[in-house]
Amino acid sequence: MSIFDKIQTTAGFIRTKIKYQPHIGIILGSGLGGLVDMIAKEAEILYTEIPGFPVSTVKGHGGALVFGKIEGVDVMLMSGRFHYYEGYSMEEVTFPVRVMKALGVHTLMVSNASGGTNPGFAIGDLMIIKDHINLFPEHPLRGPNDERLGTRFPDMGQAYDHELIEMARQIAAAKGITVRSGIYIGLQGPTFETPAEYRWLHTIGGDAVGMSTVPEVIVARHAGIRVFAISVITDIGISDEPITITHEEVLEAANAAAPKMAALVAGMVMEIK
Repeated sequence: MSIFDKIQTTAGFIRTKIKYQPHIGIILGSGLGGLVDMIAKEAEILYTEIPGFPVSTVKGHGGALVFGKIEGVDVMLMSGRFHYYEGYSMEEVTFPVRVMKALGVHTLMVSNASGGTNPGFAIGDLMIIKDHINLFPEHPLRGPNDERLGTRFPDMGQAYDHELIEMARQIAAAKGITVRSGIYIGLQGPTFETPAEYRWLHTIGGDAVGMSTVPEVIVARHAGIRVFAISVITDIGISDEPITITHEEVLEAANAAAPKMAALVAGMVMEIK
């Protein structure tokens, strides 16, 4: 079965479980599953029930598509994402984004927990992603291209929508939420970076580094979906002192920052509609 047919099969199954067509999709990263609480939930479908869907294996990630309303606006939310380091192919990692497009999503909001490579950042900061550097060893668009899904050579000159970024800044200012902006670097993982790698990543232009987001954003843009993405800085890897980073600490920092992110996302959803 072709990827196009797989998408149609999965989207068709999901349509039998929901009563409306969502236009905004949201992907939650590590420790940010609590943002599900801001949705007036109308339906929840476990990944294990959805044909063609992988299953998240990482602590801190949920495992369901959630449909409902935020401030009266219809959205669909991925509570838990899939990572290349889990052993999934890039097609599997990004498959949910393809399904979102088939269901009518025109705007994607992506969140993640990331390590700070910018020494001016602090743990708990929210960083609006204004661009990325892709250092994954595999590209999600490698292989034959189906023109029904997108063009062979998609433009990435505005991978992260400038209007959405400006909207986020204005809403954050109105709500008294401090936000930074920067470049996100995507790596395979699952190891956290060494201090030397953190310094190198900052040298080549990165402000934060993580193990997700970039593949989903590439496929979203290939599909013609607008993208807004934001990171919670959960650790700072540049230090003259020995440091130890654990997944538990990442989850703790992400959970602490989640309410600010929830307020920002809710404000944006009201404006996007």
